[in-house]
Amino acid sequence: MVHFPPLLGYKNFPEVNVCLKKALRDAKTLEKGGVDAIMVENNYDIPHKIFVGPETVATMTFLISKIKNEIKIPLGICVLWNDYKTALSIAKICNCQFIRVPVFVDSVKTDYGRIMVNPEDVLKFRKNIGALDVALLTDIHVKHAEMLEQKTITQSVREAKQNGSDGLIITGKWTGDMPNLDELKEARGVAGDDFPIFVGSGATKENVKTLLRYANGVIVATSLKSGAKRSKKTEVNLKPWQAKIDLVKTKGFVKAIIQKKKCAK
Repeated sequence: MVHFPPLLGYKNFPEVNVCLKKALRDAKTLEKGGVDAIMVENNYDIPHKIFVGPETVATMTFLISKIKNEIKIPLGICVLWNDYKTALSIAKICNCQFIRVPVFVDSVKTDYGRIMVNPEDVLKFRKNIGALDVALLTDIHVKHAEMLEQKTITQSVREAKQNGSDGLIITGKWTGDMPNLDELKEARGVAGDDFPIFVGSGATKENVKTLLRYANGVIVATSLKSGAKRSKKTEVNLKPWQAKIDLVKTKGFVKAIIQKKKCAK
């Protein structure tokens, strides 16, 4: 993950050139560290909006276009809280490969409002703008949210696949919290061996081998950043936006994955 600093219109927006310098540094560090792909996100735009305003669209488009020109690995987009229209539109314009849709088949209550499922609208919008080559990575039982309808992991996995998800993201309850291993195992059993599953929170160098028993990959940010975690348990983000992706931590994380793959052969 590359987490943007607070963007235009938010408190503590540090000017666009600062955002660009920070984002480019993190992206290049991740690429140099050996990751397979990068996803960018307006992580520090708090309070989040379910659908963002034009100032966020403009800033993210500018930053993503610059990053896309500087890296060679695939690039994806998540626009918090659930702005799949903006994510797909930027992906189409900037030739990105995938987006993240936090709410796809599970309606949830968040600190920023209720978000109701709309998989048909997501697929329709993607088709209407000619972005069928942009993959949809969709969360089930997403973190930082309360389910509005009681569903098992099995039900959500089946609904996501049936409604056109290209890959599933499974998280813990909050940032830095790894998924329940029993639920992750259950999801793998339901999805089948060939359907992509990604762990969306809590991956570390120490636990990644365990997580990859059931997942195809992990989405990671916090454990690769420099500096200590914040002590407040109420913080949405465990580290401040100024915390940079650390090259040594990134290489160590990737090395742990490579070793796991070698052991599996």
